[in-house]
Amino acid sequence: MKTRLVPVEGWLKVVHFEEPDSGLNAIIAVHDATLGPACGGCRIRPYESFDAALDDVARLSRGMTFKNALCGIPFGGGKAVIIADPKTDKTEALLRAFGRAVESLNGLYYTAEDSGVSEHDLDIVRAETKFVAGLPSDGRGGNPSPFTARGVYRGIEAAVRFKLGRESMTDVRVAILGAGAVGMELARLLHQAGAALTVADVNEAAVREAAQRFGATAVSPAECIAAEVDVFAPCALGGAINAETIGRLKAPIVAGAANNQLATPDMDALLMEKGVLYAPDYVINAAGVISVGLEILGTWNADDLERRIDRIGDTLTAIFERSARERRPTGEIADAMAMDVIAKAKQAA
Repeated sequence: MKTRLVPVEGWLKVVHFEEPDSGLNAIIAVHDATLGPACGGCRIRPYESFDAALDDVARLSRGMTFKNALCGIPFGGGKAVIIADPKTDKTEALLRAFGRAVESLNGLYYTAEDSGVSEHDLDIVRAETKFVAGLPSDGRGGNPSPFTARGVYRGIEAAVRFKLGRESMTDVRVAILGAGAVGMELARLLHQAGAALTVADVNEAAVREAAQRFGATAVSPAECIAAEVDVFAPCALGGAINAETIGRLKAPIVAGAANNQLATPDMDALLMEKGVLYAPDYVINAAGVISVGLEILGTWNADDLERRIDRIGDTLTAIFERSARERRPTGEIADAMAMDVIAKAKQAA
């Protein structure tokens, strides 16, 4: 396997792995390890270029640093991407090669699920490395998607309470962009709470399922972003809020499960100027990594996890209140709070 260090300013370690025999073409990025070894999922995606993959893994790993800092688990931020089509290129040989890549970092990075990677895939990865979590289990840990969805639901509740002054989700209109594992579970929780749903996804079968199960209105992705709703919940890949879509956004709240929801950092301030309350993505979607982190530590407990997930709403409320008080964007406030946690850890070391 060929390895190459990729210099990225501000990142602890970024490594490019290539193995022609297995088809592996992957990047593992460790942004920071002040709080502990880096922890973050692996994404398999047919990126259009190496630079596009590098940009994604860099942004995602930075988000994991801040996510782990604010959710109170002793891990730094890392992420992995495999440049491949998960539908056609994902083989046992490729997954085992990725496991060897993870193992070569000697515990600096723990991997887990993300887009294009399943529990079964991680079981194959585990054959080559012990630095993996989110595995099939006997009720302790495992697939983090249901936990992520619950945390996003709690975050939406907090945003609706703060922005709209509503204590109940009954008849709150939510547009979900992305009906994958997390988006579908979020739809279930919102439907159970009485919310009115609009759903979009490139997977038409998933949209039909949401319509049948939850009475959701099916729309196109472009229509979803511009829907007349109370909450826009991006739950697919990143960049949903960008220079083109922000002008069409009608929802007063953006709160969803996707990583990197803002295509560029300036979207944070532009949403605030527009009067839109943004729930920073790495805060609201942290429940999955909380479960993974506790699994790695060997302290996973359902009651403890539930308490930690429920606190996501409290963390977001504190961010919203400070943002309003200081007249600064919510994403900027979240970054500042996370950097303060890391700075204090460095001082204590």
